[in-house]
Amino acid sequence: MQNFRAPLTHQPRRVLICGVTGAGKSSLARELSRRWALPYTEIDALYHGPNWQPREQFLDDVHALAANEQWVTEWQYLNLGAGPALGERADTIIWLDLPRYQARWRLLRRTVLRRLRHERLFNGNVESPLHTFFSDPERNILRWEMQTHNAWRERFPAVLEQYPQANFIRLGSVRQVAFWLNGPAAQVVARHPD
Repeated sequence: MQNFRAPLTHQPRRVLICGVTGAGKSSLARELSRRWALPYTEIDALYHGPNWQPREQFLDDVHALAANEQWVTEWQYLNLGAGPALGERADTIIWLDLPRYQARWRLLRRTVLRRLRHERLFNGNVESPLHTFFSDPERNILRWEMQTHNAWRERFPAVLEQYPQANFIRLGSVRQVAFWLNGPAAQVVARHPD
C-alpha cells in the first residue's frame, strides 16, 4: 500500500474509492474527476431506480463502466457482483478509512441537509425522513453506517491480495485527504483519452 505522502507512480486512469458510508467517496470521486479529467459515474445512480428500487440493469451498467479505459467511481455493492467487475480493472484504489466520528458527522450533516432541502438524488429519490432512524432501520442510512462501519477494515487485507495490479492508497483522516489532494494528487497532470 502506498504512503499517502508518496508521489503517485503512475497516471491513474481507472480509480475506485472505497470506505464507509459518509466518508466522502462521492466528493473525492467528483474532485478527482475534475482534476484528472476522468469521467465520473456515481455508482448509487446505477443501482437505485425510482423509489429506491434496485435497477435490473445494474450489473450490466457496472460491466459497461468497468470496460471503459478511463473512469472514477465509488466501490460499493461488492456483494452484488460489482466488486470483481470494477476491482479487476482498477489501477488505483483509494481507501477512505476515516475515524468513526469523522465519517458519522459528515453523514449526519449530509443527511439532515438533504432532507431539509428535499434534495433530489439519483433517479428522483429523496432521503428518508429522519424518524426512520427508529421506525425503519433497514432504510435509514445513519443506521446502515452504524451496522457497517468496520466492514472495510475487515475486508481490506483480502482486497489487497485479490487485486495486485492496483495501486492502493489509504487516507486515514480528513487532514490526510486534504494533504494528498494538495500534494501527490495535485502532481498528476490531467490527460484526455488518446
